[in-house]
Amino acid sequence: MKINIYAILKPTADNFDQIIKEFIKMSSKYAKVEVHYIFNKNIAKAQTIGEKESQLAYSQTYEPLLKGYNIALDVLGKRVDTYAFSSLLDNKNEVNFFIGGAYGFQREFLNKCDSVISLSDLTMAHKVANVVLTEQIFRSLCIQNNHPYHK
Repeated sequence: MKINIYAILKPTADNFDQIIKEFIKMSSKYAKVEVHYIFNKNIAKAQTIGEKESQLAYSQTYEPLLKGYNIALDVLGKRVDTYAFSSLLDNKNEVNFFIGGAYGFQREFLNKCDSVISLSDLTMAHKVANVVLTEQIFRSLCIQNNHPYHK
C-alpha cells in the first residue's frame, strides 16, 4: 500500500518533522507513507490576493494528483473515529490525503475526492494536523494488522 499526504505548506525541518518521520518509519512495515509539502509561486501569489484565488490555486495544484483513493481533510468533513478512519484505508492500493491551505478547499475539489473527513472540530496548525494524521495512519495500519499499538 502507498499513502501520500499532500499539504499546502513550506517545507521546514523542526520538531514536528521529527515526530512525523518517526510515525512514517513505524508505518513502513505495513505501507509506504510519504509527505509532500507543496508551496509554489502560484499559491504564494494567490494567497496575497484572496480566498477564491487561493482556493483555485490549491485545486489547480492538487487536481493532477487525484489518483487512487482520495481523502480531503476539511473542517466541514465527516467526523470519524479511529476504526472508521482505519476502514478508509482498507483494501486500497494507493491512498492520497489532501490538506488545504489557509483558505481551505473549493467545493468542486472536495466533490472530486472519494471522502472528505475532519480530524477534529478544533483548528490546528498544518504541522499539528500532519502529526495527528501520521499517527492515525500508523494506528489504522496497526488495527488492520492486529498489532497491539492501538490497545
